[in-house]
Amino acid sequence: MMLNVTSLNLNIDGLTLADQMSFTLQPGKVNIIIGPNGTGKSTLLKTLFGDIRPQSGAITFGDKQLQPQKISSWRQLFGYMPQDIRLDVSLTVIEVVLLGRLDALSFRVDNRMLEEALSALKQIGLLHLANRDVRTLSGGQCQMILFAQALMRHPEILMLDEPVSALDLHFQHVLLDHLAERTVKQQWVTLMVLHDLNLAAQYADNLLVLKQGQIVAQGAPQVVLTPELIWDVYGVEADVAHDSQGIPFVRTLRSRRLSGAA
Repeated sequence: MMLNVTSLNLNIDGLTLADQMSFTLQPGKVNIIIGPNGTGKSTLLKTLFGDIRPQSGAITFGDKQLQPQKISSWRQLFGYMPQDIRLDVSLTVIEVVLLGRLDALSFRVDNRMLEEALSALKQIGLLHLANRDVRTLSGGQCQMILFAQALMRHPEILMLDEPVSALDLHFQHVLLDHLAERTVKQQWVTLMVLHDLNLAAQYADNLLVLKQGQIVAQGAPQVVLTPELIWDVYGVEADVAHDSQGIPFVRTLRSRRLSGAA
C-alpha cells in the first residue's frame, strides 16, 4: 500500500512548513527527505505520525486515513525513530528493544519475542550490549538501539529522523544497509531525514527536497542532485560527479567570498 499526502497545509507560529504539499510514497522504496535547517523536515514526520495536526489536507495509507479520533490505531502502522536519542531510564538494552512490542508485552516475555529482540541486536552488531544499562551507552549506541526497537514493531511504515547523526562511518552503513535490505524484503514504506547528501544519494530510491514549505524537487538522486539545486536550496556552490553506477557524489566548494581584509 502507498502512503499519500494530499494538499497538506501546516503553519506553526506564523511559519509555513507545508503549503499545499502533496506526494506519494511507494512500498519497498527508501524515501529520503533533504533540505536546510528549519524547513520542516522533522515536523513533517511528526505530522505523518499524528503528533502535529495540520490546518488542512489528507494523509492516507491504503484505505486508512489519519484522523484525530483514531490516532492510536493509526500509529500501530508505524515504526518511528525520533531525532531525540536520549535514554535516561534504568533499563537494559534488551528491555529497551522489547519496548518496541509494548502492545504485545505481558508480565512475562515469551521466548519467541526475546529471541526476536536478540536477533535484532545481532543483526546490527550490538548483541554484546544486551544486558548493559542504556544510561552507560554512547549517543551512537543509543541510536542503534532505538533503530532495533523500531524494527521490533513490525511496521508497515518506517520513519527515521536523522538516524545516523551520532554514528561513526561503520555503523552508518550497518544501519542504512540493513534498512535498505529490510525495506525491500518487508515492502515497508520507508521515510527518513538525512543531512548528508552523499549518504542520501547512495541509499535513496526517491529524494524529496524541501524548501520553504514546498517540495521543490523529487525523484532519483542522479536526476535530482545538481549543482543548481544545491545552490538554490542551500546557497552553497558544489560539484556533482557520478560513479560507475551513476550514483552522484557531492563535493561542496569553499566560499570564495572575501573576508574584508585588504
